[in-house]
Amino acid sequence: MTHTRVLLADDHALFREGLSGIIASQADMEVVGEAGDGLEALVKAQQLKPDLVLMDIQMPGMDGLEATSKIKQALPGTTIVILTVRDDDQKLFEAIKNGAQGYLLKSIHSREMLEMLRGALRGEAAISPLLAGRMLEEFRRLAAQRAQAPCEEDLLTPRELEVLARVAQGMSDKEIASELSLSLHTIKSHLRNILTKLQVNNRRQAVQSARERGLV
Repeated sequence: MTHTRVLLADDHALFREGLSGIIASQADMEVVGEAGDGLEALVKAQQLKPDLVLMDIQMPGMDGLEATSKIKQALPGTTIVILTVRDDDQKLFEAIKNGAQGYLLKSIHSREMLEMLRGALRGEAAISPLLAGRMLEEFRRLAAQRAQAPCEEDLLTPRELEVLARVAQGMSDKEIASELSLSLHTIKSHLRNILTKLQVNNRRQAVQSARERGLV
């Protein structure tokens, strides 16, 4: 039988000892290494190339989130599951963003944890139903924000686009005012609005941003 090679990363030796005993009692798993901080976890992961890393978040030096990101960059095929006391939405989202396949609380029962770890190795998300529900709610919120955000082509008014096009041609404010039959004050007002909407500080940056967005 092929054994799943597991690396444990946690700064509490007693917790690692207990977790190691649980893993070692499984016929299909073996603990191949332990680490007391994120940097050690990164080094040992590169040396041992485990199939699965159980990662705490709050560790001295390099924390578990940074270690997760670096391990996934070096060993993209390694499955990483966060096992932590931190019931924190922000940490959950950061962990998944950094490449973790799961996020489990240390209050979980060992049988449930083992089932979820095996699921993570199959490509399933190892996340409790409560945390999964909160993730879905966050995704809905972000989707609603994107739906309400203006399209790039709607960011500037037609008149502002006319002014910006002439700025891109190198025309001065006076030249733009003359060509569009507008007052100099109106042109300067349009330019201020353009800078604000594009979140830039000057005309050159406005032109660069507009070109990157395909507005001119």
